[in-house]
Amino acid sequence: MSSEFVSDRDWAEFKAKLKQKTEIDLDLYKAAQMQRRISNLVKRNDFPSFTAYFDHVCKDKDTFAEFIEYLTINVSEFFRNSDRFDQLERDIIPNLMTRSSKLNIWSAGCSIGAEPYSLSMIMKDKTPATRHRILASDLDIEILNKARAGIYTDAEIKAMTLDRRNRYMTQLPDGRYSVNQEIRSCIEFKRHNLLKDPFESNFDLILCRNVVIYFTEEAKDQLYANFFKALKPGGILFVGATEAILNFRKLGYTSYKPFFYQKPL
Repeated sequence: MSSEFVSDRDWAEFKAKLKQKTEIDLDLYKAAQMQRRISNLVKRNDFPSFTAYFDHVCKDKDTFAEFIEYLTINVSEFFRNSDRFDQLERDIIPNLMTRSSKLNIWSAGCSIGAEPYSLSMIMKDKTPATRHRILASDLDIEILNKARAGIYTDAEIKAMTLDRRNRYMTQLPDGRYSVNQEIRSCIEFKRHNLLKDPFESNFDLILCRNVVIYFTEEAKDQLYANFFKALKPGGILFVGATEAILNFRKLGYTSYKPFFYQKPL
């Protein structure tokens, strides 16, 4: 690989092209990690530079969609970190429902949809006659289309109880599983750029898990500050198992439970 591959000029031009086409601003991500991640992809496809690879993937819609999926790290599964979801179901949601009978929930960076569908199943079990609002957003349009389709592999639903699988999923002839319509109809999917677009407000619960791994510390702080504004007083932010917010007090939160942060009442 030539030295041009890692030149500042090539990287800067690649970032500019990407931002213009997709609104993804790599200056808000950790430079070394993202450059390494993308360079691995470029090398595997035997291109001499970031920009040469980008120009290539832009020529084909499917190839470009695969690149964006790789870039935005769409790995997910139902009830990921099941002990945390158990805590959400047993403690967090019942507490929130003492103040509001209909919850306004946001799965931010929802990826393939496993997280919002997991939430929908929990809410259906807890309050079968109540329709809560569950907003699910992601930057990647192709991934949102996959989420809307609601079809998953064994690996993606492995943490789901057999009881829930039987009640809320249908096995397809190819062995995959389809989320039943009663669960799919509860989710509102929307394209949203967490680092650029305005936020809605008045949420009881926001989940943003396994999304910020490559964000700069400044971008994380701004994101968590925006989530704070978007929550109702008493609302909860639920983050990933490796994403503890060390400066939560500075941002205004109190620690409700590990990885659950509350906006004070």
